[in-house]
Amino acid sequence: MDGADLAFAGIARQAQLIRDREVSSRELVELYLGRIERLDPRLNAFRTVFAEQSLAAADAADGRRDGGAQAPMLGVPIAIKDELAELAGDVTRVGTDAFDEVATTDSEMVRRLRDAGAVIVGKTNLPELAICGFTESKTFGVTRNPWEPGRTPGGSSGGSAAAVAAGLVAGASGSDGAGSIRIPAALCGLFGLKPQRDRVPLGPPGDGVVQHWHGLSVNGCLTRSVADTALWLDVTAPRAPGGGSYAEAAATGPGRLRIGVSVKAPWLAVPPILDQEMVVAVHTAAELLAALGHRVDGVEPRYGMLGNRVTARYLDGIREDVDAVPHPERLERRTRGFARLGRLVAPPWLARRAVGGEAADAARVFAVFESCDVLLTPTVSTPPVEVGFWERAGALRTLLGMTRRYPFTVAWNHLGNPAASVPIGTTSTGLPLGVQLVGPADAEPTLLSLAAQIEAERPWADRRPPVS
Repeated sequence: MDGADLAFAGIARQAQLIRDREVSSRELVELYLGRIERLDPRLNAFRTVFAEQSLAAADAADGRRDGGAQAPMLGVPIAIKDELAELAGDVTRVGTDAFDEVATTDSEMVRRLRDAGAVIVGKTNLPELAICGFTESKTFGVTRNPWEPGRTPGGSSGGSAAAVAAGLVAGASGSDGAGSIRIPAALCGLFGLKPQRDRVPLGPPGDGVVQHWHGLSVNGCLTRSVADTALWLDVTAPRAPGGGSYAEAAATGPGRLRIGVSVKAPWLAVPPILDQEMVVAVHTAAELLAALGHRVDGVEPRYGMLGNRVTARYLDGIREDVDAVPHPERLERRTRGFARLGRLVAPPWLARRAVGGEAADAARVFAVFESCDVLLTPTVSTPPVEVGFWERAGALRTLLGMTRRYPFTVAWNHLGNPAASVPIGTTSTGLPLGVQLVGPADAEPTLLSLAAQIEAERPWADRRPPVS
C-alpha cells in the first residue's frame, strides 16, 4: 500500500494494519505530519499540530503492540476539534483568542480515545465559539474545502472535515449543535453521524451529563467510512442501544426498512433556498434504497413552529457562552452581535420554555416514524458557499443566511434523536453531495447499518479531492 492509499485508509483499516504489523503507528504519524506540512498551508484545517508529542505517543503505541497489548484504536492517528474536548496541557481555544486557561485534564471523550490507543496529532479549526456553518475566524483564519479551496468546508466542524477529506488524519472529532457534523460531512464527501443526545460525553472525566446550548450540542466524529464512525462510537459511547456494538451494527444488513422521503424543511424565520441538485440527490438515494428492497414513500413531518424553539435555545446558548468568556473584548464583532440577538429575542426564560416544549414537538414530529423507520431528507439545501461569503455580514444577516442554507439539520438537535449525513455522488461541478438519514430515539445501529448498505452499493471512501 503506497503512502496516499495508507493516508486515506481510514480508522478501522489502519487499526487492523497496525494489529497485523503491516504498518507501525510511527510510520502513520510521520506520513500525516508530512502531509500536513505540505497541504495544510493551503487548507488551514489545523489550529495546532502536536508533532513531537504524537511521535512519542506513536512510539509508545508500537511498544504496547509489540508487548502484546490490544486496544481498538491502538496507534491510529486522529485529530480533535478545538471545542468540547479538552486536552491536558493545551488551551481549548474554540476558534478565538478570548480563552487562555490551560486544561489540567483530558475531557472524558478524549480520555476514552487515548485509552483505546488513539494518537492525537493535533486540534482542528472552527468558527468562533462554534457558532457558524462555515469555518472562518479573525484569530485563526479561513479553513478551505479540499474539493474546491475557494469554498467553505462548512462548520462548525469544518477543520475536522477538511483534515479528514484531504487525508491529513485518519478521522477527527466533531461537535454538532445545529448540524455542525452533518453539514461539513455533506460538503466534504464524508460520513457524519450526530449521535443521540448524551451518548458521547461532553465534559470532564466521569459519566456526569454536561449540556451545551441547552442540550442542542453533541459530540461525535467525521470519518471516511461508516465502519470508521462505528469504531469511534464503540470507543467513545460503549453502551450501544439494544446491546452489541456499533461495529456489529454497521457490518449487519438492515433488513427491509420503511423509508420516508421528504424535502420539506422546518420553518426557520425565513424560507429555505433549495437547490435542485439537492432534490435530485434525495431522489437518487430514494431510488437506490428502493432497488435494495426497502419500501420508499413520501412523508411530511409535522414540524410546526419548532424552528422558534431551536432559535431560542441556540441564541441563548451563544449568549451564555459569550458571558462566560474570560476576555470578551477579544471576540469578533459578529459574535458579540449574536449575544445581543440572544438578549433581545431569546432571553433565558424563553430558552427554558423552548426546552420545556421539546416533548410536545417530539410527540408531533416523531409521528412520522409510525409510518417509516428512517426519514430521508437533504442534509444541506445548497452547495458550499464561497469563502468569505458572510465576511462583512452582521449577526442577523448571517443567522438568516445560514437558516436558508442549513434548515434540514436543526430539528434533530432540538429533539435529540440521531441523524447522519451520507455521501451520494457529486454536483454537476464535481462537489460532494450528501443526504440525511434520520431515525427515532436509539436508532444509531439502524442508521449505521443502512448507511453501510448505501456505501457498499455506492462507495465513496476511495474518492479523493484535488487538494490531497
